Parts: sequence; C-alpha cells; structure tokens
Amino acid sequence: MTHAFAGPILILDSVRDGTMRLAALFVGPADAAPAPVETEAGLHHPEMILRCGERAVWRARFDRPAAESSSYDWNDTVYELAGVAAPAPRFAYVSCNGEEHGDLDRDPAERNVIWTRLAEGHRDAPFSLLIHGGDQIYADEATQGHPASAGWPDAWPDDPEDDTLTDLRAHLRQRFFDRYSALYTAEAFAWLAARVPSVMQWDDHDICDGWGSLRRSAARSSVGRLLFDVAREMALAFQHGTRDGDLPARFADPAGTHLGWRVDLPGLRLLAPDLRSQRTRREVMGREGWDMVEDAARDGFDGRTLLISSVPLLGPRLSLLELAMILVPRMQKYEDDLRDQWQSRAHRSSWRHMLRLCRRVASPAGAQVTVVSGEIHLATRATMDLAPGKVLHQLVASGVTHRAPPKAWARTLGALATLGESPLPGQPIRIRPLPGRSDRYTAERNALILEHDGGALQARWLLEKTGLTPPLAL
Repeated sequence: MTHAFAGPILILDSVRDGTMRLAALFVGPADAAPAPVETEAGLHHPEMILRCGERAVWRARFDRPAAESSSYDWNDTVYELAGVAAPAPRFAYVSCNGEEHGDLDRDPAERNVIWTRLAEGHRDAPFSLLIHGGDQIYADEATQGHPASAGWPDAWPDDPEDDTLTDLRAHLRQRFFDRYSALYTAEAFAWLAARVPSVMQWDDHDICDGWGSLRRSAARSSVGRLLFDVAREMALAFQHGTRDGDLPARFADPAGTHLGWRVDLPGLRLLAPDLRSQRTRREVMGREGWDMVEDAARDGFDGRTLLISSVPLLGPRLSLLELAMILVPRMQKYEDDLRDQWQSRAHRSSWRHMLRLCRRVASPAGAQVTVVSGEIHLATRATMDLAPGKVLHQLVASGVTHRAPPKAWARTLGALATLGESPLPGQPIRIRPLPGRSDRYTAERNALILEHDGGALQARWLLEKTGLTPPLAL
C-alpha cells in the first residue's frame, strides 16, 4: 500500500543539543500504515495522527544532525538533508499558497511555477528550511455546499440542531482534508518538502477569509466556532505534524491556547507569534500570545531574531484607506482586509507595543531584528531605525502561487507610502524598493531567499517574471 501515500512531507518539530527533531507526514489510506522511515538509529514507524473517512495523516518522528548534512531513507529512496544549524544555512520564505476561488482547478504547471523554481534552486544550493508565513491553503470555499454554512460569513443559522452541526463538522473536515491533500501532492512542492523541513505560521485563509476581523456575532456563533475548531485540527496535523496534547517543544504553550513557536539556532532565533488564534476585531493577540513575545524581548538574545509576522509589521498609512472605506460604501467589503493589518486604527496600540518590543529585542550589543511577512500578494521591503546602528528590516514575500494584483494597486500603496508613517515618535517607517527595482511594491508572484555571504545574512527575492534580485545585505 506504500505507493498510495503522498509524502514524505517534513516538519521541523524542534532543534535541541545539535539535533533536529523531525516529523515526516504521509497522507493516504487509513487501513494500512505507510512504510517506516529508516536512519542509522533504526526504523521509525508512522502513527496515525488524524483520520477523515477512509483516509488519514500518518507521522513518523526521527532525529537528524542539525549542524551537518545527513539523510534518511523511505520506500527505497534516500533523501538528503542540509542541517538547519549547519554553517551558512539557506532558508526560503513563502506565503499565500493559493487563491480564494477555483484554486484547485488551476493548471498545476502555471500555479506552481515558483515552487518549481525553488526546487530547481535547491538542486544548485540546498535549502535548510522552508518557512511558510501564512495562508498555506485557501479554505474559503470549504463552507460552500452545506446549508448551515452556505451563507458564511454574512448569514448562518441562529440555533442549529446538534445533528446539523455534526453533519457540518464532517463536511468541513472533508473539505479541509481534501484541500491540504491536493496541495501536498503538487509535484514540485512534494519533491522539495521531502528534502527540506518546513515550519509554518497560519493566517486567515487557513481558517476563512478575514478570520479574527469578522463581526463578533459571526466568530462566536456555533458555525464560527465549529469552523475554527476544524481549521485548527487540520492545521495541527498538516502544518505542524501534531495534534492536541502532543505539541512539539518549539511551541510556547503546550496546551495550545495559541500556536506561537520559537526555534533557537546558533546566532539566529526564529520567533513566530500566532496572530490568528486569539485575534479579535480589537486585539491582535491574547495575553498568552503577548507573553511569548515579551519573554523573548526579556531574555537578551545576542544574535539576530527573525520575527515571522503573517501580516506586515511595517506599512503605509492604511488608516487613510479605512477612512475612505467609511465614506465610500462600495469599499466596505474590504473592511476585514484592512482590519487584519497592524496599521489598522483598531490595532494602533498593539502595533506600537510590538514595535517597542522589537526595539527591546534589538537592545543587546550583538542583537538585530529582521521581520519577514506575507499576506499582501506583493513583494516589498521596509526599514525603521531602532537605535544608532540598529535598523529593523522588514522583508515581504507574498504570493508563491497567488497571482499578483493589478499594478495599479501596487502604485496606490506606493503613493500612500510617500506620506510617511511614524507610529513611534522620531522613528519613521520607510517603504523601500527591492534591490534593483524602482517601485516600492513589485506586482509579481515571488518567494524570499535568505542566505549567508561571508557569515553575513542577505536576502534575495525570486520574482516570477524578472528572476532573482541582487542581494540585500542585512
């Protein structure tokens, strides 16, 4: 039955004492386990972590060296790995792996062109880690086809019967399962994900468009709560290779109140707060989520912190667009999109608090902070001076498969950026073009590559039409 399984898809559980703890995921029949993963330590047999009808997600956990190249065997194939903590590791960052409508009906070759190029790039210079910055799937169509959720998020039954909710849960679970399965069998992605471990941070489309920025009545309805529960169950399995009660060591809260996580490497810390689990129209994170970031700001990490923020932390004056939305009724359909942003009027205090925490993280002599973000389906970057000799760099790579919006939208955002924004007095945000470009926002599908040159971290954007940008020293 091994041939019937999709996978392996590697997930990085944690890094400790020079060891990568990995989870290999397989998707296939529920009635027979996939073949074991083999290393010199022995056989590592998969266990079922999620079942949906006659299909299931299976997981095999095993260890590999973090600071050197290694390999593992599965189903008579040897998979080579570059250690995540090896000298000069090379990372890829992606986001927005889909579209809102008809995503799975697209031509795979057209849809996955950036994944194909990343796989080609891995053959030339191996990646150590894939960082997925949100919207790994677009689950917006999952609510269609069931009477209890067909009108979501504008309408839902006030008091559905228990049988209706049970049937809706089965419907949503199958829809989410099928969507993840389809994406994980995409040829270029599957080839790359079997050879490069992934870490993932979810965003709204992994639940539904605008989750956390929807009306309170919708989010707290029985349909809304059920939708979140199913999305979270599927994200734990497919994005993190786990389930409740079994979260790996990189997660800040073993109970899963939020899904923020942290990975410490030599001289580099990956910090990924959960901006969705506890989000409301007035709060970006709950108390537990903020505790994780505040703890990181207190611990005096003497290296670079790579802060993974699913929505851009540095941005233009979107409050002006929110004002226009109030004045122009036809724009009000974009309310949740603007409310999603750190720059929203509703989140101004939270935004300032996060920027102050970044300043605090960068306060040790050898510390730096770099933000990587997605969500906007464009490529851009930004800077904000934190202190003499300390610059907060933000790198935005968004739209690994989501097609770019019109260039006019990129020009509109660029025009907003000329107005300037200083949420912290005396520390203006500057939206800057990619290396080698003149426009502040680039309307092409893209991915971000983080690599080292002489020990120094640098960034390059892989753009669909114009290829790799020149390197940006960080």
